[in-house]
Amino acid sequence: MRKIIVGAFVSMDGVMQAPGGPTEDPTKGFKFGGWAMPYFDQEFREELDRVFKEKFDLLLGRKTYEIFAAYWPYYDEGGPHGGIAKLFNEIKKYAVSRSGEFDTSWQGSVLLRDIADVKRLKQEDGPNLVTQGSTELVHALLANDLVDEMSIFTVPVVLGGGKKLFADGSAPHSFKLTSSRVSSTGILIGHYERGGEIKIGGTALDSPSELEIARQKRMKREG
Repeated sequence: MRKIIVGAFVSMDGVMQAPGGPTEDPTKGFKFGGWAMPYFDQEFREELDRVFKEKFDLLLGRKTYEIFAAYWPYYDEGGPHGGIAKLFNEIKKYAVSRSGEFDTSWQGSVLLRDIADVKRLKQEDGPNLVTQGSTELVHALLANDLVDEMSIFTVPVVLGGGKKLFADGSAPHSFKLTSSRVSSTGILIGHYERGGEIKIGGTALDSPSELEIARQKRMKREG
């Protein structure tokens, strides 16, 4: 069975839209495309390399696949990010699209139609499946409890709106922090793997006050 590993660059308020450039994804009037790039440093590079260290296949939503397919095959492999370009061009890419036809001619590309296809793929033997971007796909993976690990790069900016990593409807589950690092530019990098069920505790008084009893009744009335 394969693992599904979510890799994401997010702002402090959880936005993951268009971290790489102004034209990447300006939908719904998003004005801050490229917000992660000024923070790219040696630690960022090393931890990103860690995400791609073990053999893997890419698992991408249609929009992110189209961004990658229009960029990485044309990137000079002798350039600063040539190693990633060469890697992405050589490995298998799974693009998930629920409807419509689009160009999947990028070498090693396979079209999946829905989350059921992803579930079947996960059950097969093969390399781990790593996501990049792909907000809607990640939401579906989390809702169907298919995520085994997460690598989250939190950039110290607040964007005020945009497509977010987490949405209501994710399957409740705890994760365990396996390693963390802070880059020279302030990026908080955390690598997580699945934990167990969510544990619940509390600090309630043994005998709640009259004010607390009234507060709980009001909360119940207000829903």
